Amino acid sequence: MKFKFLIGLFLCILISCGGNSVDEDPVEPIDSTVSNITYIASSDVISNPERGFMHLWSVNSEGLPLNLATLQNLKNENVTIINRVYYLEAFKNSDLSLAQLDLIKTDFERLRNAGIKCILRFAYNANQNETDAPLNIIERHLDQLKPIFMANADIIAFVQAGFIGSWGEWYYTTNNLNSLENKKAVINKLLAVLPKEIKIQVRTPLYKQQVFNYSTAMGSDVGYGTSDIARVGFHNDCFLASADDYGTYQNITIEKSYISNEALYVPTGGETCPPTNVPIASCSKAETEMKLLKWTYLNLDYYGPVLQEWRNNNCFTDFQKKLGYRLLLKSSSLKKEATSNSNFELKAIIDNAGFAPIYNTKKAFLVFKSVTDGVIYKKALTFDVRKVIPDLDYDLKESVSISGIPTGKYKLFLKIEDRSASLAEKSDYSIRLANKDTWESIEGINDLLHTLTIK
Repeated sequence: MKFKFLIGLFLCILISCGGNSVDEDPVEPIDSTVSNITYIASSDVISNPERGFMHLWSVNSEGLPLNLATLQNLKNENVTIINRVYYLEAFKNSDLSLAQLDLIKTDFERLRNAGIKCILRFAYNANQNETDAPLNIIERHLDQLKPIFMANADIIAFVQAGFIGSWGEWYYTTNNLNSLENKKAVINKLLAVLPKEIKIQVRTPLYKQQVFNYSTAMGSDVGYGTSDIARVGFHNDCFLASADDYGTYQNITIEKSYISNEALYVPTGGETCPPTNVPIASCSKAETEMKLLKWTYLNLDYYGPVLQEWRNNNCFTDFQKKLGYRLLLKSSSLKKEATSNSNFELKAIIDNAGFAPIYNTKKAFLVFKSVTDGVIYKKALTFDVRKVIPDLDYDLKESVSISGIPTGKYKLFLKIEDRSASLAEKSDYSIRLANKDTWESIEGINDLLHTLTIK
């Protein structure tokens, strides 16, 4: 009897007879009306506008324009930007000639035809023993250039301040142009003649601090605006070349921290040069610096031994991927069906695996492509892609009106296009997300891997 009782008690415990069951975590019910999608990151080098390795091509006064075929071939190198430096040595005491202005216009036409953007710089000599131009001439030249800037703002990625001193690097000047008063005058004139959407870059962090009389990095309340201070970033033409990068920094730690914070809103880029009293920068050293300072572009032509060091140690390709921004979808949660003329809830997580954010404003759309006939409907988003900053997930949530879209089945895409109407439909200027099997190059759209039925 005792044995039977024990067996019965054991069975009763197993089936929780006559007692309270043990609480378990509730199983989240599966919502069959929603698709939860996980996206696969790509390992490819991906070309995107206004970022990456660039070529620096200089031209003397009234020289030869850019070669269209050479520009078109840049796609094979995953290059989307060039640094175009115009030397105005023939015009130190006169207006720019018609031939000089036509040269610049021709360059812009060819850049646009090739799907490339440029970083601009102007200077009056390429030798520290030569003269530059006085301030009144610089201001006159900028007045002449203003109509060209306005007509071609869509092709300008950034503008390096230039004009002052040899190479336009704001140092060796024969006209006292590196005084604070004259630096302010050049900056203010540049900001006045360039469209407000275009950001300029100065050679050192101290120059910006002096011109604007401040030292604490701006925050998002200023950084995402178009005030003068929000339009000035930095270029470093001796990156990784000495402890202070050939005088780029005065107080190294403080000024690097300042740039790191400012570079959430304004660009950093430039080139390396021959190392002095430091070894050639290793892969880890270069990555640490580029990540800290949020590098968005780097000269592919100079300094050769530094670039070769990275190729030899298998990090050059990694830098091709990470310079600037590298946006990718991580996941999304999307309804399978929607009612005609209602709202559709877009929910996705986006990451930025690059060194830097996007600096120029873009237009973003949710694209509906008919499964039946391929007709496309675009719905504008309020999504500000500049706010997808490195190493932080961005939670994209928007309620999108589907009014005007007929009933039927639609594949969904995300399109991030150039702010300019002239480039909006050119896929070379649209942003490709770093995911596998999601890019449609003809239309410049990113597949969300989801089909929506509108009833």
